[in-house]
Amino acid sequence: MRHPLRRVRPALLGCLAAATLAAAWPASVVAGTADAGHDPAHTEVLFVGAHPDDEYQSLSTFGQWAERRGLSTGVVTITRGEGGGNAVGPEEGAELGMLREREEREAVALAGIQNVYYLDKPDFWYSLSAPLTARVWDGQTPARDTLSRLVRLIRATTPEIVVAMDPRPFNQHGGHQLSGQLAIQAFQLAGDRNAFPAQITEEKYAPHQPSRLLAQNWGFQGPVGRACAKSPQRDPATGLPVRGWWSGAWSSRHGSTWAQVERDAQRKYLSQGFGAVPPDVETPRGELGCDWFTVLAQHGKPVRAPVEPQSGLRPLYAKFARWARDVGMPWLANAAQPNYPEPPRARVPEASVAPVVDGKARDGEYPGGTLRLTHWEGKGCKNSADCAAEAKLSRFGDALYALVRVRDDVRGTALSGDDCKRHWRTDSVEVGLDPGGASDDTSTVFKVGVLPFTEAGGPCAGRDADHWQGPVAQTAAGMQVASAVTQEPYTGYTVEVKIPLRALPSTADPKRLTVNVMAYDSDTQDKTGQTRLAWSPFGSAQADPYVWGRAELEGGDAPHVPTREPRIPTEAARSINSPASVAQSQRTGVPLAGGPRT
Repeated sequence: MRHPLRRVRPALLGCLAAATLAAAWPASVVAGTADAGHDPAHTEVLFVGAHPDDEYQSLSTFGQWAERRGLSTGVVTITRGEGGGNAVGPEEGAELGMLREREEREAVALAGIQNVYYLDKPDFWYSLSAPLTARVWDGQTPARDTLSRLVRLIRATTPEIVVAMDPRPFNQHGGHQLSGQLAIQAFQLAGDRNAFPAQITEEKYAPHQPSRLLAQNWGFQGPVGRACAKSPQRDPATGLPVRGWWSGAWSSRHGSTWAQVERDAQRKYLSQGFGAVPPDVETPRGELGCDWFTVLAQHGKPVRAPVEPQSGLRPLYAKFARWARDVGMPWLANAAQPNYPEPPRARVPEASVAPVVDGKARDGEYPGGTLRLTHWEGKGCKNSADCAAEAKLSRFGDALYALVRVRDDVRGTALSGDDCKRHWRTDSVEVGLDPGGASDDTSTVFKVGVLPFTEAGGPCAGRDADHWQGPVAQTAAGMQVASAVTQEPYTGYTVEVKIPLRALPSTADPKRLTVNVMAYDSDTQDKTGQTRLAWSPFGSAQADPYVWGRAELEGGDAPHVPTREPRIPTEAARSINSPASVAQSQRTGVPLAGGPRT
């Protein structure tokens, strides 16, 4: 891909940076632009993440390495998180991406990190699928553009240590998985002069083989206290060694523990709701844990472990197992697919009368059983008054009806009526439908989120992270939404929806349709949720169609719906429009977005 920077002379680039730096970016974000140093591009450590904030749980370690060992860290962020939430304003798309870049640069600066390299790939929505993410980042064909940019950045920055995200698939953002997989491949290929040879012959980079490869291991449950950094550990899934760096270590520069510095950094990510995190780490210092990393390679070679093959793999996990084998690390696929529980089942009967969508259940409208929603994620409900939910489904003609009753004792933020998206920020209900019950990701399903109340008083609904996102008036012709919200005392709400089966992305199979119904509970006014409930609550219940419950429709065949390609947003912020990125490129000599050097 031809990059705009290739047409900008260095002198003009400097003028562009100087003219725009002060206008919108804090001085702390672009500090150090005048100090080139001996080799401004070199960094001892390179972290590769998918979104701004993916590095924050490792900032305690990166800060320690800088302060105690003099090891500099650079960060590669493949997207700017355009598809994430926004707890501070209406920005979305590229505008949100620029906001998140400013947050990230301010956060990582607390750990002594100056350079953040963005690859300008689009962040679309929360998905558990690395294959879907790869199609969005690099197109339908294996163009390997993202990988080539990562290899180039390793050759340009010459790190000895590369830190990746966890590449394993279960219950993890597809962007996280793919960024980890690509970082592993780039680690292996950067020293191979036959890999992307034009970078060597035309761009004059030298092959560079880093020595050590680590992967974040957020889920590892190791010991706490100072000894956690000295105790040999093994990852129970892969069998690989795990190293820890104690977050209770003291920072002389900051006058606090590195856990506190990491907390201060976390709170910089205001758009992601992290400003609501308590400002002070209250855990006694002796009880603070480690940042954990799986050791994937030493001295440029994979660390080996026993291979434990799994059978009966679903497509997502089979693809990952093939990838792990192809990169020479088959043990990464050990126990990758969880033991999925048997999903719930329900009969969806025909209603004797057409339900009136008004937030009330009348005789004959919902003759079937009740679906109980149970705790799925976040803090547990204190009692049934704090949060509890149940749903009823029925069919009438060519439409599916759902009535969801939610008990709640504190109202979340009332969003504006034109902000009916990313519903997990406040009290809401979500209904997901997979027409054939065989989807590998949510790009081929129907998902709608409903806010029971807005600033204007009434409900609003929008599709999200599915086949076609946006307000239901535009994306789900014929859909109806209503809510009934208790007043004083507030005890909860009821949401009722009519979903025409013609609005689904393909023809519904009455015997194979799968469904999930979810409730999001927020007890604050900061646009953050605390508790999530679901009919089928295993894993990432909103994003994993594998776990959704079987809902057998009575009433015969559903109307035919031609299958169409999903509509996935691909708007991405561009480094050429970022004053901080332009200034960094001028200072380090590394082209914008990891693009080619000419």
